[in-house]
Amino acid sequence: MEAEKQRKRGSQKGAGNIHDGHRDRMRKRFLKSGFDAFAPQEKVEFLLFACKTRGDTNPLAHELIRRFGSFSGVLDAPYEELLDVPGMGPVAAAFFKMLPQAFRCYEMDRESNRARMYDYREMARYLMKQYVGLSCEVVVLMLLDSSNRILYCDIVSEGTAVTANIYVQKIVGLAARYQAVYAVLSHNHPSGSALPSPQDLSITSRIFDALRDIDVLLIDHIIVAGRNFTSLKESGLMPHIFTDERQPRVSLRAADSAGPEEHSANTK
Repeated sequence: MEAEKQRKRGSQKGAGNIHDGHRDRMRKRFLKSGFDAFAPQEKVEFLLFACKTRGDTNPLAHELIRRFGSFSGVLDAPYEELLDVPGMGPVAAAFFKMLPQAFRCYEMDRESNRARMYDYREMARYLMKQYVGLSCEVVVLMLLDSSNRILYCDIVSEGTAVTANIYVQKIVGLAARYQAVYAVLSHNHPSGSALPSPQDLSITSRIFDALRDIDVLLIDHIIVAGRNFTSLKESGLMPHIFTDERQPRVSLRAADSAGPEEHSANTK
């Protein structure tokens, strides 16, 4: 009987060593070739190592890819749906939901101390990073000094996927606190189209007037949808707003079209 128990313990220990060896090999592959060398399910499995320190996570990684279709699909999956996958648990589900937001914070923090905005495409590419990992509509405010250096750039309002509540007083307060010269408003359209709605035009006018009262110029409102965006300044839809005589000393490039147009962030 005792011999049988020892045999089982030895078998379990051997299985553990097999999984530990697999993890070691994965870590060595990562350090040698980087994350891009992994297949989608291997990327998920490697991330699972951080929140599941023992056992074989390969079947779970395959199931996550099967359910959500891709590596990005796993990271974008709702917390509740991740919990529904057998073997995930609340710790792993929360860890996976944290990752896209951690990537966003990393990118914004890395660039915040040296970024200057010289044209609307550059502003759009910078602002897009604020929306990584977000499925709801949010409003972002960017504040610039007289040399177009970023003083502040962060989410100022969160709403549903249909509409975002924009707090004009909060925007004005931040602009005053940071002694901004210029402001750029931005929000995302999770529905997929970056073209402005009548409500977008209305709130732009309200915020322009409110900021003008404290001598801050709203120079653009950029709407983001995935990798596409629309600049209200460049669209020509609001010439009464975006032809103020106090333009930035570094001029922004003219739009390719006089009408509203979605641009791709990959366009130079």
